[in-house]
Amino acid sequence: MQAQERGFVMNDHYGAFRLNFEQQQKRAKDLLNAARSGDPAAVERFTRTPPRLAEAQYLIARELRFENWAALKRHAAALARERESMADSVLDADLRTLHIRCGSDLKRSLQEAGLRGDFYEHSYPYAAGPVREGADALQQRAQFIMDIGHSGSGKPAPVFAQVLQGLEEAERLLHESAGYDRVVIWSEADTYDQLVLIRLLGHYAQHRRPARLELIHASDFPGAMPFIGLGQLPPEALRLLWATRRSATSAQLGLGLAAWKALTNTDPRPLAALMRSETPALPLLGPALHRHLRELPASTTGLSLIEEVALQSLALKPCGIYQLIGRMIYSLIRLHGHGDMNILNRVLALDQASEKLFTRRPGTASDGGSRAPWTDTLEITELGRALLRGEIDFRTLKPPPRWVGGVPIASGKVDWRWDENLRDAVRGSQGPSTV
Repeated sequence: MQAQERGFVMNDHYGAFRLNFEQQQKRAKDLLNAARSGDPAAVERFTRTPPRLAEAQYLIARELRFENWAALKRHAAALARERESMADSVLDADLRTLHIRCGSDLKRSLQEAGLRGDFYEHSYPYAAGPVREGADALQQRAQFIMDIGHSGSGKPAPVFAQVLQGLEEAERLLHESAGYDRVVIWSEADTYDQLVLIRLLGHYAQHRRPARLELIHASDFPGAMPFIGLGQLPPEALRLLWATRRSATSAQLGLGLAAWKALTNTDPRPLAALMRSETPALPLLGPALHRHLRELPASTTGLSLIEEVALQSLALKPCGIYQLIGRMIYSLIRLHGHGDMNILNRVLALDQASEKLFTRRPGTASDGGSRAPWTDTLEITELGRALLRGEIDFRTLKPPPRWVGGVPIASGKVDWRWDENLRDAVRGSQGPSTV
């Protein structure tokens, strides 16, 4: 996903993943000395008495998500080797190569890493919808981008003809990609990436594809902060991931096509069945589909996961929209896959229901300035609390229409709900129907 959708500047986080072995040795010694001097927080981390260096090293390694100290040492050495080689070697020079990514966050880093092939960004937000096939599909997607793509961003409103032209150009480039010797798709675990992945695999399953189609999957990468996406990683880390690429298999192409067809279906049950299969050919896909399906209205409250978590957070204390969205993306919802602009639109859509679920008042940023709607402060109402208790069905409050893949969520349409206990989509509400 694009860097601005992640909510931070990616290069600022390179240091968290540029692990220096000497620095980690010093951290282990510092931890050991702190424990030996009786520091309570340090002492609590050790299981043996007296504390020893080997355990301090193990604790540091685990903190950085390594199995042990030796694995940390090997990884740091590999990063150092790749960093030294970047200026002298072009990794993809053997074949005419196209790199595909669901945003622009890797474009510069791939070049710095010595991956000089062409770059193609395929970044329609399939996680937010609508996702339909047919003659007017691109027009529908362009209108969706027009409707929600820039609200609250401070950018000029997009022009429909330009948005549509961009989508048509992306489709043309995707078809022309078959002319490359090698196409490499870079993806991570979140819903945004995985839905783009099945769109690409579905395309190549039905159309001409390049001689070599390769996949790079990243569900984690060791470092001093949580791994959220590939855009966090320095160029030398991308070089290590380059070595992990594998050719797309017929099973992966078939699963991608089946998942794409299910995603575009107005009936969400085929997609739920695929999710329950655990998608062994693409292990990261199953959890991402589960996350996507939880944006259907819940069978008990009518709330999607985004809506429910937003209200739960506000139930704890009033909160600024900027802080609320940051907590939702980075700590409250696993495998989010929705960028900050989409979350903003979804939170503001709650305010368009027929009854108020929260109050909203202007607020200020840390510098004292005000930038609506980001600095607005929200406080949950009693009706919002009753909704969380399951006393009200949110759909009876006439929220604005939206999409979950190919499924329209709107009055007059089939009332699809998500039953988390059944892990399946069901028709109609099981909760109260009136305020």
